[in-house]
Amino acid sequence: MQKPKQADFDASHLPVEHPAVKKPKIGVLMANLGTPDNYDYWSMRRYLNEFLSDRRVIDYAPWKWQPLLQLIILTKRPFASGAAYKSIWNEAEGESPLMTITKEQTAAVRERIEAEYGGEVMVDFCMRYGNPSTDSKVAEMIAAGCDRVLFFSLYPQYAGATMATANDQFFRAMMKEKWQPSIRTVARYFDDTRYIDALARSIEASVAEMDERPETLVVSYHGMPKRYLLQGDPYHCQCQKTTRLLRERLGWSDIEIVTTFQSVFGPEEWLKPYTVKEVARLAEEEGKRRIAVVAPAFSADCIETLEEINEEIKEAFEEAGGEVFHYIPCLNAGEEHVTFLTDLIKENIQGW
Repeated sequence: MQKPKQADFDASHLPVEHPAVKKPKIGVLMANLGTPDNYDYWSMRRYLNEFLSDRRVIDYAPWKWQPLLQLIILTKRPFASGAAYKSIWNEAEGESPLMTITKEQTAAVRERIEAEYGGEVMVDFCMRYGNPSTDSKVAEMIAAGCDRVLFFSLYPQYAGATMATANDQFFRAMMKEKWQPSIRTVARYFDDTRYIDALARSIEASVAEMDERPETLVVSYHGMPKRYLLQGDPYHCQCQKTTRLLRERLGWSDIEIVTTFQSVFGPEEWLKPYTVKEVARLAEEEGKRRIAVVAPAFSADCIETLEEINEEIKEAFEEAGGEVFHYIPCLNAGEEHVTFLTDLIKENIQGW
């Protein structure tokens, strides 16, 4: 693997009154969706306001959407969302599981990068919504002397409401800088063999610990309005391909794996089948008594997996007559996942 070029650095020619100049280095900024600072009403309201005001997420005209958001949704939803976060909150660290896991991922990647490149590469993380903000981390990297920055949004599949909005925020942060570094972004990796292998091995390891193999593996992805697909967003197709490659890698039959979509919001039609309805249908109509659910669109466990899947969706399955429900965790800070993320970073900083 080619190492970053050692930048020539000689400050001897600078005049005495010249501001201090840091030794040039590469910055690697890993980004995830985000998390509220706490689960109280005002913390939740701030977080939801930022998230639901994003035109990539909700693309209704602001004159129509904002009154509804500010006067109705943000009056009630922070209570329900806060209760959901409270049920999974990492009280020991005073943070959400997503924050804990993202810190672990970053620390593990940083350790590997520093072992190979030393102080030539700076690794950190930010959140698209909430803290630490993209703006603050971009500013820190530039202040530390990063004249090249790789932005790595941790979404395997591309979607306007995930990877695109994270990149947007990174670009907006760059617009504020007097001296912009050279920048690159990491592309979607939904069909990377190493990613598929890591998913497959995590599933195989989980199944090996079960008393009986599940009758159906539900591969649940975060949903989006069907309209976005019809407007050209490739997310649905990339999710379907991830499932197909995963099924082929596992060697399971078509009837043993089903693709679904969760987290429906608002009145319009979203990508189907909806996870919560499909697991109930599997129990009621097909008589399935044992299922497992995996969520390949998430690089780290979060509210959508730990609370929505492992509590709400599990409850829907059991109420419909299902008996054994297994949630298979995200790849998180597992050894194979960290190796893959590190390799992607090394590949993307080649030539720098």
